[in-house]
Amino acid sequence: MNIHYQNITIRNATSQDATTLCSWWNDGSIMAHAGFPNGINTTIEKIQKSLLTDDDAIHRRHIIEYDGKPIGETNYRNLGGGIAELGIKICVTSMQSKGLGTIILSLIIRHLFESLHYQKVVLDTNMKNIRAQRTYTKLGFKQVRIRHNDWIDQLGVAQSSIDYSLTHEDFIDHSQKT
Repeated sequence: MNIHYQNITIRNATSQDATTLCSWWNDGSIMAHAGFPNGINTTIEKIQKSLLTDDDAIHRRHIIEYDGKPIGETNYRNLGGGIAELGIKICVTSMQSKGLGTIILSLIIRHLFESLHYQKVVLDTNMKNIRAQRTYTKLGFKQVRIRHNDWIDQLGVAQSSIDYSLTHEDFIDHSQKT
């Protein structure tokens, strides 16, 4: 994937991005919304190794850049049956709450539907991540289920999450209305 829109670039992550990803993933303030308030305690080497196995047909991690600087990451995983699971994080705090998430997700979703021919995109978010929930709803995602006390985070706190789904048809319909 190599998408350019105004000041935004979404590109495949490479081994050169491992240092940045490691910094983000080990930072509890960035990872807390995903249930890792202490970060995930990984290494550059582990990330480099995982990036080598990225395959567009199965899984791909991307770097989100704004004005040429990394601000976040996204990834998708092929679940089979025309379904892609999507994840996104805007990791640079000063770039959050600016509407970029909506634009970036829209670009990625359009690519998944139109270039990679998926029929449905699914994702989930922590129930406490209200900002993400608003973004998903704005793009036409429908809430599929709430998983109460689904797992325990690093601090021993029960976490709940919400599953969302978006069909290609719903995305087209929603895009035409906005």
